[in-house]
Amino acid sequence: MDRTIKVTGKGKISVKPDQILLNLYLEDVKENYEETLEQSSIQTEILKDVFENLGFARTDLKTINFNVNTKYERYHDEHNNWKEEFKGYEFQHSLKIEFDANNKLLGNVLYALAHCSVSPKFYINYTIKDKESAKKQLLNKAVMDSKIKAEILAEAAGVSLKDIQIIDYSWEELNFIASPMSKGGMALSICEVACKENNSYDFNIEPDNIVAEDTVTIIWNIL
Repeated sequence: MDRTIKVTGKGKISVKPDQILLNLYLEDVKENYEETLEQSSIQTEILKDVFENLGFARTDLKTINFNVNTKYERYHDEHNNWKEEFKGYEFQHSLKIEFDANNKLLGNVLYALAHCSVSPKFYINYTIKDKESAKKQLLNKAVMDSKIKAEILAEAAGVSLKDIQIIDYSWEELNFIASPMSKGGMALSICEVACKENNSYDFNIEPDNIVAEDTVTIIWNIL
């Protein structure tokens, strides 16, 4: 039976965000299904017009999720029993757009949205463009950490490391996201935010570095 040593290494990096991820949410209720779909299409096209006028391509605005559900409202009848009343069909459309982390551009985007005829809710997050490079750095650090730990343990145990028998890695999706503003606080309509900010869109946001961690487990043969 081969003798082995199993060591989990951890990689950790801190990277400066260079991209804004703006998530937008449209929703509305209409009496019939066709009218709901039509309203969704109209509002989406308005948003695309807004971004196109700012220099983006219409295709830069991506759909994350779209659904249409029946909408009911609960109420008490004359006997104080709970009843449900059909109110219509509700569409929910989640979209995203990514652009350079530039406060002036962000201010222009939010100003344009505040003055268009639809009022999406939104969240502002920061991320990085080159995610693959960051993932490689994490893996390199995790493997090196595992090797260093294995060498220390082998030396302390009076054995020698040989070749690698197994590398175990989960390949889970890593999220490189920084949220300098509370999600709860940003889940307001843009028009409400514009009012609170007195129509000032001179943003001065400096997001903190994104800290990411990953692990890899390596089984080494020992002699």
